Amino acid sequence: MSGLLAGKRLLVTGVITDASIAFSVAKLAQENGAQVVLTGFGRLSLVERIAKRLPEPAPVIELDVTNTEHLAGLADKVREHVDGLDGVVHSIGFAPQSCLGGGFLDAPWEDVATAVHVSTYSYKSLAVAALPLMSPGGAVVGLTFDATKAWPVYDWMGVAKAGLESASRYLAMHLGKQGIRSNLVSAGPLRTMAAKSIPGFEQFEDAWTERAPLGWSLTDQEPAARACLALLSDWFPATTGEIVHVDGGYHALGA
Repeated sequence: MSGLLAGKRLLVTGVITDASIAFSVAKLAQENGAQVVLTGFGRLSLVERIAKRLPEPAPVIELDVTNTEHLAGLADKVREHVDGLDGVVHSIGFAPQSCLGGGFLDAPWEDVATAVHVSTYSYKSLAVAALPLMSPGGAVVGLTFDATKAWPVYDWMGVAKAGLESASRYLAMHLGKQGIRSNLVSAGPLRTMAAKSIPGFEQFEDAWTERAPLGWSLTDQEPAARACLALLSDWFPATTGEIVHVDGGYHALGA
């Protein structure tokens, strides 16, 4: 077995379609020598069908990150397929429609709470659930969208991502003593299923394709996936609490 992740055992969440960043992560991870276990929520048959498009079919475990029973049983379910984990990929986010599209001032707390639970708190929940399977040298990697700015139509998901970025830093602090890293990849806009649920998403598309110094492809998930793989590998042994931007350089520009 050869490759950047030779011998690594990874848990990858968030594979919904083959256009998702998570799918690209799983595909490249397998191509680079890793064993991959996927999680799915809701329509498991869909995830299982997408899993068959990987270079090697991957097992799929049901996981609702807001369900305490699912989280408590995660380690045992993963052990049915691999004897431990070297890395966990958090590619999970959701906000009710009231939280997106310009209704920031009107979104009710119940909907905001759902967005924060699924998109922010679950990062910690997933890491803690996987912790019994991990050993020093392991890594948790999540996906964010630049939360240092307020973006049109992104609204409460932007707030949730800001919380995610802070949660990753705290996770880095608390898991560091166990030799486990926590980092995020901040990807530019991509035409994923999540993006399609955001009213007015084309505003992001136009801005990035026109202004990113390196240019930007709205349909190429591989650059973001490669960054995830690098952070999961042994090539960043002393990097934690970091946010790696994979956005064509857009974040570095002024308004």
